[in-house]
Amino acid sequence: MPSQDVPFEEPLIELRQRLEELESYPEGTGRRKELESLRSQLTKRTKEVYGRLSRWEKTLVARHPDRPYTLDYVNLLTEDWVEIHGDRAFADDPAIVAGIATFQGRSVAIIGHQKGRGTKDRIGRNFGQPRPEGYRKALRVMHLAEKFQMPILTLVDTPGAYPGVGAEERGQAQAIAHNLFEMAGLRVPIVVTITGEGGSGGALALGVGNRVFMLEYSTYSVISPEGCAAILWKDQEQREVAAEAMRLTASDILELGLVDGVIPEPLGGAHTDVAETCRRVGEKLAEALEELDGLTPDQLVQQRYDRFRALGEFEER
Repeated sequence: MPSQDVPFEEPLIELRQRLEELESYPEGTGRRKELESLRSQLTKRTKEVYGRLSRWEKTLVARHPDRPYTLDYVNLLTEDWVEIHGDRAFADDPAIVAGIATFQGRSVAIIGHQKGRGTKDRIGRNFGQPRPEGYRKALRVMHLAEKFQMPILTLVDTPGAYPGVGAEERGQAQAIAHNLFEMAGLRVPIVVTITGEGGSGGALALGVGNRVFMLEYSTYSVISPEGCAAILWKDQEQREVAAEAMRLTASDILELGLVDGVIPEPLGGAHTDVAETCRRVGEKLAEALEELDGLTPDQLVQQRYDRFRALGEFEER
């Protein structure tokens, strides 16, 4: 990623480039020693940089374009993937991918945001910002999973639902609300993982689960730091202040009791080792499904209901 987007990564990028260049040279004793030295420097420097990230800097990591997206998890963790398109009402929305796959020997439904790789793909997928038809497609696949008693795995990574006029005309808010309502009553296990940005209702529409996890450098918030700053200070440049106040990082959300666990990322973030990140997510998903296998459909619905009813604090007067 360009250093101006993640400025604190600039020294790490330089070290990685030097390491890649040296690894391309022919074998030799001197080369081996220099490689070991560079790897040691990179590890040390990465620990220093990532050990003192601010909340805003963690937000930038959550947005890194090289982080794994839904189709990366599908390709690395599942077999027999069959993608399902369209909402049977208006159109297909590429910002959300949904389908059926085999995960560790069992059939599952997988639904998640897809931001796209490269300019053309990102534009085609609307930068991971779904329209109503995306949420309706997601719900269509959820109902299919319930019909055939398949667990549902959702992967959340979106700056938010698309706020365009067309999306509003086709019922954006209603589509999100309907998903929340329907997910609450589905009689199969639902495991949610926030893999990057968990932005507003765009994330919540896939976020009602029996288990909810976050990757270490993911975020979860009702609005972006820029949006918050624009509302409160009339100045998006106050985004760093807003990020600190919002407490939107995985460790913050875990402390608030809003998620069930945080999945550690490889040193330097998920974008440095996509395969290892996917492996760790897969382990957590398998563990969660094994726990939920012991619950009846009625218990799954009740557990999900109790979980979300318990969020937040209030006083009775």
